[in-house]
Amino acid sequence: METVLQLPDSEEPCTIKEVVDALRKEKLYPRHESKNWGDWIHFEGSRTVISIESMRGLTRSATVEHAEDEAEELTPAILRAFGRLKWIGIGEDGEYSLD
Repeated sequence: METVLQLPDSEEPCTIKEVVDALRKEKLYPRHESKNWGDWIHFEGSRTVISIESMRGLTRSATVEHAEDEAEELTPAILRAFGRLKWIGIGEDGEYSLD
């Protein structure tokens, strides 16, 4: 399952560091990995990952790729972290708030 997250056009892009810091505030243990084809955030002891589109360290779009059998508390914590940064979710029915 995937959750698409986006920063509204009315907001300035944020840095990958801001995203990682917001995740840490939710008591998660993120590890940022930068590759030629994109940025990834992994979580200690979890198969859930966040794929982040970035340009020069700034980002406006991410996809949370949820592992099927993950703990229930991981996803709400991720969404709260992005919501704190004023991101929104994008679903079949349009945009929705993360707070």
